[in-house]
Amino acid sequence: MKNIDSSGIRKVFDLAGSIPDPINLSIGQPDFDVPEPVKARAMRAIETGHNRYTVTQGIEALRDVVLAGERKISGIAHNSIMITSGVSGGLLLAMMALINPGDRIAIADPYFVMYKHLSRLAGGEPLFVDTYPDFQLTAERLEKSRASEAKVLLLNSPNNPTGQVIPPEELKRIAGWAESNDVFVVADEVYRYFTYDCAPASIAKYTDNVLLLNGFSKSHAMTGWRLGYAIGPETVIEEMTKLQQFSFVCAPSIAQEAALSAFSVDMDVYLRAYRAKRDILVHGLKGHFDFQIPRGAFYAFVRAPDDNGDSFAEKAIRHSCLVIPGSVFSEKTSHFRIAFAAEDSTIERGTALLCSLL
Repeated sequence: MKNIDSSGIRKVFDLAGSIPDPINLSIGQPDFDVPEPVKARAMRAIETGHNRYTVTQGIEALRDVVLAGERKISGIAHNSIMITSGVSGGLLLAMMALINPGDRIAIADPYFVMYKHLSRLAGGEPLFVDTYPDFQLTAERLEKSRASEAKVLLLNSPNNPTGQVIPPEELKRIAGWAESNDVFVVADEVYRYFTYDCAPASIAKYTDNVLLLNGFSKSHAMTGWRLGYAIGPETVIEEMTKLQQFSFVCAPSIAQEAALSAFSVDMDVYLRAYRAKRDILVHGLKGHFDFQIPRGAFYAFVRAPDDNGDSFAEKAIRHSCLVIPGSVFSEKTSHFRIAFAAEDSTIERGTALLCSLL
């Protein structure tokens, strides 16, 4: 536990409660509510007695629906699936099942804050793959970083915190690199729904050497419902299910029942809204800051003045604009993260204030 720091995101989240009317661009949580059919199904599940433990791997009806959907969207070939307590729960189970003490885990830098700490919790050693300045993970960068020494590659596209998307042709090259080097891929695709300039793509289409993680937190704003899933090789899913018996027990039963209605909801209106939010952010920052236009998720990773993201984030927070220092997500300190999962007016206010601080 001494190797794990408290999340810098949570520190800013807690700070938000002490600032009156903050411009909150810190938390990656959709600003829309859970769709009405999903909420109605959850209430019906409570009323009809779906309040007990489910089987550890999740209810069969949901597993069948998820697997059928992933066949069409990601092209994954595996049949083994389990329902997890969020994608975060799936990540924890995967790392504990796959990593032995001393194993190396290849992680693109910048990275989701949890990756480094879960790797160390499992006794592993993070191997960071530098993707600056364009934040694109490539097979060449993996090779240059000697990531072939790793046992596992943690792949996140669309990416938190950069908002970048790995193109299909590069996913295919990374899949080939992983297979030739016997590196197992854990693909965190929780932001796949939010892909703005191209069709969503998954590395699972190009390799069976993969564990696919996804869930409902971002796509359906079900962050507090803690519902995700894992699809992969039978031996890996079996070990993760075994571990879930002695940890989470099962994913929340009510959320599992409610998610059966999630697939029938047309979410395109939210995708269009978030593409528009992305454009508002880009328009507000362009010409003032150096950044890569986000192609997915709902984040921008922005270069700070004097390459001091920690100092600039602190300055922004003193002016009631909550952003996250880039050092939370990286071994470098040159950037800060903006989350545009907020009302349009909040994004406009926030970008104007950030520009004024220059």
